[in-house]
Amino acid sequence: MVELDGRFEITSNRESSFGRYAIMLIPKNREKDCAYIIEFKVYKPLKEKNLAQTVANALNQIEEKQYEAKVAADGFAPEN
Repeated sequence: MVELDGRFEITSNRESSFGRYAIMLIPKNREKDCAYIIEFKVYKPLKEKNLAQTVANALNQIEEKQYEAKVAADGFAPEN
């Protein structure tokens, strides 16, 4: 993350819509880089079948809690 500081505005654990994301990377050069939303999860073998389900749960959380609302408000297209 430290090496990305020159290319991205890095924020963590900030409230966005209905929850708090783990890390958000907003590019300083929008033509060169995409924005990233990162949600960390711990694999829970008693609740999840495999790591793929853990990843799916993280993605669902990002979508359900609308973490992308900030980047959309900043003018980023969904694919970026």
